Amino acid sequence: MALKKYKPTTPGQRFKLISAYDEITTAKPEKSLIASKKSSGGRNNEGRMTVRNIGGGHKKKYRLIDFKRDKEGVPGTVKTIEYDPNRTARIALVNYADGEKRYIVAPQGLKVGQKINSGKGVAPDLGNSMYLSEIPFGTVIHNIELRPGQGGKMARSAGSYAQLMTRDGKFAIIKLPSGETRMILQTCKATIGMVSNGDHALEKSGKAGRSRWLGRRPRVRGVAMNPVDHPMGGGEGRASGGHPRSRKGLPAKGYRTRSKKKASNKYIIERRKK
Repeated sequence: MALKKYKPTTPGQRFKLISAYDEITTAKPEKSLIASKKSSGGRNNEGRMTVRNIGGGHKKKYRLIDFKRDKEGVPGTVKTIEYDPNRTARIALVNYADGEKRYIVAPQGLKVGQKINSGKGVAPDLGNSMYLSEIPFGTVIHNIELRPGQGGKMARSAGSYAQLMTRDGKFAIIKLPSGETRMILQTCKATIGMVSNGDHALEKSGKAGRSRWLGRRPRVRGVAMNPVDHPMGGGEGRASGGHPRSRKGLPAKGYRTRSKKKASNKYIIERRKK
């Protein structure tokens, strides 16, 4: 995993710092595991813009990812490590012994030719999917299920990982990437290792055009608007805008938006840090 810096031959190249893509082994995805993906441009079914700053961008195909890892007892071999335009992490194509092919979120350090497995009685090796009841304490994990059989929901983005702290009754206690500590049923699955492409957070696009390729349109700051358009707009000269707020008036810093009546609150031991 490495970042690539360019010679400043143009203003856009000067600060450009992107992945070297040295871990990627093929540019062509597996045809049987791709689906079409329509882009909405932020419009709803009536054609009205409901989300701003979205539109354009390069055409993408969706890669069907196996988050459930439910091929238990069938060993698989990593065939390729690939780029996925729909997520920050890399993905790996796995060929299983029964002939089936599936994509998984690639953990950091996974190599082509490596054997992976999932289910009960599996060794806690990189890329293996195991039940939380069998994972050793202190193990770094990702792609964690919230409910048994649901498929991994947490710690799936580039460089993220959680840690299994201890077990209590029928629950395992997990420290999540946000700093939150919560209880998850031991019958849920997780994958061993940290998610690949950990340097993603250090990347710099170098120019506005790269954001447009990703489908991100220009965003106007609230402070630069008029009072009719934003709570932070208006004022004489360059006013700071007062308390940071969203366009709908919700405080943007430190204000908690999680419901106090949410059913899953009882599973949270320690809230994430502010």
